[in-house]
Amino acid sequence: MAVGVLARDGWEVTAVSRGGERDGGWPEDVRVVRADREDDAALSAAVGDGCDVLVDMVAYGQGHARQLVGLAGRVGSAVVISSLSVYEDDEGRNFDTQAEPGGFPRYPVPLTEEQRTVRPDDTSYSTRKIALERELLAAGDGLPVTLLRAGAIHGPHCRTPRELYFVKRNLDGRRRRVLAYGGASRFHPASVHNIAELIRLAAPRPGTRVLNAVDPEAPTVAEIAAAIDAVMGVETEDVLVDGPPPADGVGDTPWSVPVPVVCDMSAAERQLGYRPVVRYAETLPDTVAFLEERLAGRDWREAYPKMFRAYGDLFDYAAEDAWLTARQG
Repeated sequence: MAVGVLARDGWEVTAVSRGGERDGGWPEDVRVVRADREDDAALSAAVGDGCDVLVDMVAYGQGHARQLVGLAGRVGSAVVISSLSVYEDDEGRNFDTQAEPGGFPRYPVPLTEEQRTVRPDDTSYSTRKIALERELLAAGDGLPVTLLRAGAIHGPHCRTPRELYFVKRNLDGRRRRVLAYGGASRFHPASVHNIAELIRLAAPRPGTRVLNAVDPEAPTVAEIAAAIDAVMGVETEDVLVDGPPPADGVGDTPWSVPVPVVCDMSAAERQLGYRPVVRYAETLPDTVAFLEERLAGRDWREAYPKMFRAYGDLFDYAAEDAWLTARQG
């Protein structure tokens, strides 16, 4: 998404990826280069004599940060995607402690960039993201960098689309769904369109800064489900459960959290003049259509292997039916 936005905004864009693919929606003058970002020489060759802005969608860890800093003499500034998973609450709870009893973080609502963060190391996604941030921020005098702490990213081409949870159920004819925490969980989504807008605004404004990157609203799980139903033209009954999922494989959606994770976007508004370009529900028709096409005739685990690795079996219908039957009895 960012490639097309920047190209249409007048930038000469080179898109670098491991596969070197070209998206059909990009302007024809976008240059495509195949390179593995783990290969320092390949990335250096892709940068060539230099560029005004380097946008990094996949960096994490101290090694990637040092790789970028090593390009400082040839790169004017960088925009790098981080994650809101770097935050921890005032009691030291974070996304790495959420599986422990009482371990889910209780963040302020809304969550600002001033919130404390996890300690950097190489043990988890969150700690590697903050290690990336710390290294880049320390080198900000030589390489100005905008770090975007993205929420639950959504949109076509996402490799872990949370919307799959409801889209597949609707395609499979499931007309009852169990929602833990009363369907009121809020885990702030981040549209690829709004992230691309932040990148577009940061690109001509070099500076060293950390900004949240989320949509203008954080709908509840029940609201997300209803919005997907509306796009797909189906009606579904919600079975709301107070508290956590009542059984393994029952009611635990990719957004299900015991307390809200809702971010503040004031800093981006002040520093970049940011205004969101889309709202969550507006993006769903494209996302749903993409998911339906990708799932057609395929096992969902084949279509989205990273989703399966991250969440396990999201569609244990036998467990759901057993729980619903016991509840009625």
